[in-house]
Amino acid sequence: MDLELRRLRRKMVAHAPVRPRPVMNVTPLVDVVLVLLIIFMVVIPALQQGMNIEIAGILHVDPKSDSKAQPFVLSIASDHRLFFEEESLSAGALEAKLRAASRAQPGRRVVVRADKAADYTHVRDIYRIVQQSGFPGVSLRVNRVQEDAHDR
Repeated sequence: MDLELRRLRRKMVAHAPVRPRPVMNVTPLVDVVLVLLIIFMVVIPALQQGMNIEIAGILHVDPKSDSKAQPFVLSIASDHRLFFEEESLSAGALEAKLRAASRAQPGRRVVVRADKAADYTHVRDIYRIVQQSGFPGVSLRVNRVQEDAHDR
């Protein structure tokens, strides 16, 4: 009886229909993700709104620091508008915003970007406010000017 059952099972297994196994093709998914990645890499920098600032240039720039923390960026437009990390601020709200940022992230520095057409006394006053806000360091961002271009 046992031998007969074994033969019967072998027959059933031999004649059993083969069921298809689901196999996921990921190639189209990867293609779509890569296309979206490329689109976002091109579009996102264009969407960043802010002001167009032409930074002043100097001949002898200090070497870059080895600090790993990205500094806060304070931008000053030629018409005296202020932007702290892409956020527009009034001059009155600047000091409170700087003190809050200094308390939240005490190790970060501040880089001041000023349009070269901005009034220097205004830039100096803003720079003094940033220095008094409690940051470990404040820098003024400038562009490097090539010496041969300067001689012309």
